[in-house]
Amino acid sequence: MSVQPDAPQARCYAVERLREAQSDICRLIQAMVVWRARVENYRTQDLSAARDAYDVLAGTRKQLADALSEIQLLLMEAEGYQLAAMAGKLREGLLGFNLLSNAYRPVYDALNGFAAQLPLDGTTNAQVVGRMMNNIKMGYYPTDPDNISLILNGIRFPEGVTTNLLDPCCGCGMALRQIAQGNNCFTYGVELDEHRAEEAQTRLHRVGFGSFFYSRISHEAFHLLFLNPPYLSVLNESGGRARHEKRFLIESLGTLTMGGLLVYVIPYYRLTPDICRVLVDNFENLGLWRFTDAEFKKFKQVAVLGTRKKRDVEPLDAHWLEWFAAHPASVPPLAELPEGRYALPPRPLEVGTFKGEKFNQKELERQLSRSDSFKQLMSRSELDSGVKRPPLPLSISQIGLIGGSGMINGLIQCGTPHIIKGRIVKITRTETEDRYFPSGMHMGSEIRETITNKMIFNILTPNGFKALT
Repeated sequence: MSVQPDAPQARCYAVERLREAQSDICRLIQAMVVWRARVENYRTQDLSAARDAYDVLAGTRKQLADALSEIQLLLMEAEGYQLAAMAGKLREGLLGFNLLSNAYRPVYDALNGFAAQLPLDGTTNAQVVGRMMNNIKMGYYPTDPDNISLILNGIRFPEGVTTNLLDPCCGCGMALRQIAQGNNCFTYGVELDEHRAEEAQTRLHRVGFGSFFYSRISHEAFHLLFLNPPYLSVLNESGGRARHEKRFLIESLGTLTMGGLLVYVIPYYRLTPDICRVLVDNFENLGLWRFTDAEFKKFKQVAVLGTRKKRDVEPLDAHWLEWFAAHPASVPPLAELPEGRYALPPRPLEVGTFKGEKFNQKELERQLSRSDSFKQLMSRSELDSGVKRPPLPLSISQIGLIGGSGMINGLIQCGTPHIIKGRIVKITRTETEDRYFPSGMHMGSEIRETITNKMIFNILTPNGFKALT
């Protein structure tokens, strides 16, 4: 996995979003108090207006509960586990709170007190933030080989079929190479960093240079999509922030064939409701496993596996998957992934288009070596190699043009064989004419230059050299 966005845009998402979340909590709890007062005012005057105010109050509570859910995950990312647990308890209490109660003061104080404790600026743990920012700057986290082996244990490759594997942010290509080794696979990777992309070319069959988002790749042409995206925030085209975990998922899933396998490696705290929704809507037989203890402690990574399906008419429940983000200890380890649980589609697929964002000389050489049209272009045609004979006799002027261009250049077979070479030279003639006034006084000279073409035929005959002009 490697960083795809431009470096100036990369930021520590958790710290930024927590700063915004603090004001969100204060704003939403104040809005709840205001709308509760309006409900009370309308109850005795206008029941319809009271019901509308209550609906807004309920919607505001939902927004606040969603904000607390997001904050809980962000705090886990920032290693603020005690505050994360507090966010979860506040959310549960808020959802169970009677909105028509008059005891809003304790809720108001509890939420504002929690917001004041969020790790912002000077109150942020400098060591944690420093580690997070170093990870972003380093931007490259090759997937641990031991965990790749455990993932491989759960994959069943079809016999007699060459499967296509794709890694949209392949790094040096080690993870995909390990998956493909000995399994009759053709590997494709895309990598932004040029040095890592060059190294990946020594391990993978095809490597696209540059950003995956600006590459051209065939749809539904891959049996397996291995996705270990960057874990950071970037500015998107509209100027807002976006997490690449979601963007990679959405923009790469179209390359996977129906029934193909997704291997999605992300930190557990990035199982946000929107990502879980994408997974549940587009994949079936979904399973979630956490990395081995040492790796999990370091990067908090889990592997989500599922086979691609057509979207259901009615959306399925995604809360079961979201639940694991708040309860990482309940995620089963990769060692418990059943052997051969996920079978790759047993049909051959063709990758018609695979072009990276940037020019790749080795990839171009590979394509040209397989191109019949290029061979035909470079080969000499019959007209070039054969004797050239005009369909009709040439006129004197045509002979002159051909001779002057140098095309009559060689042995002429006739009664008196000779060698002829034609060429054209430019000749400049200068003429001077004196001009006089009517009175006879000299007024100056007019100089005219005339440029003409002179045709010269050099002829070597048995009797000697001749030059004809």
